[in-house]
Amino acid sequence: MGRIICAGLGPGDPDLMSVKARRAVEAATTVAYFRKAGRAGQARRIVQGLLPPGAIELAMEYPVTTELAFDSAAYNAALARFYDDWANRLRQLSRTCDIVVLCEGDPFFYGSFMHLYSRLRADVPIEIIPGITGMSGCWTATGEPITWGDDVLAVLMGTLSEADLVAQMSRADALVVMKTGRNMPKIRRALERAGRLDAAWLVEAGTMPAQRVARLAEVNPDQCPYFSIVLVHGQGRRPEIAE
Repeated sequence: MGRIICAGLGPGDPDLMSVKARRAVEAATTVAYFRKAGRAGQARRIVQGLLPPGAIELAMEYPVTTELAFDSAAYNAALARFYDDWANRLRQLSRTCDIVVLCEGDPFFYGSFMHLYSRLRADVPIEIIPGITGMSGCWTATGEPITWGDDVLAVLMGTLSEADLVAQMSRADALVVMKTGRNMPKIRRALERAGRLDAAWLVEAGTMPAQRVARLAEVNPDQCPYFSIVLVHGQGRRPEIAE
């Protein structure tokens, strides 16, 4: 019986992939990766030029992305069928070969692979290779530490209600807001209500060639791509700089 190896590929720059993940990719005979229908897929772009000749590629195309409300019964049902189907397909295939599943960032940090993992872990050998998270690549791109001393960091989803966002933003010292995109107007309103908008940064395509770092208050809220993260740096306890 083969294994399923989920390789965390890091935030986007292939040079930030771990040595272990790169070795798994370069030795792969069969790879699977998530993507939106009609798109190349971010994970597949990261490994461009690294896969061996003849490697079999399995593109796991989401049945829906933003067409349905993420918290609707129809959305949940469509995704459940999608993960069930691919878990069964990978289970059958793993009986004869190893499969490398490509995942951007870290597989256990809001990664789609977690849904396959929960369906396969009981009867298929699985190895997880951790990766640098996208948020780590983004806050490094700002050139400022995200937390100091005893700062509390909150990682928020832009899909939360505005009231929940305001409550969390008002309480935490440092912030990371993911799943921005069409949620950006709501995120900006929440930051303004929490008194944090002027301290917020937007990092687009962090660590990738198209990387852009800007003050969120200066960015057109209607022009926020999918691969972007909002950051507010902590300002906590630190030793004074000696004169």
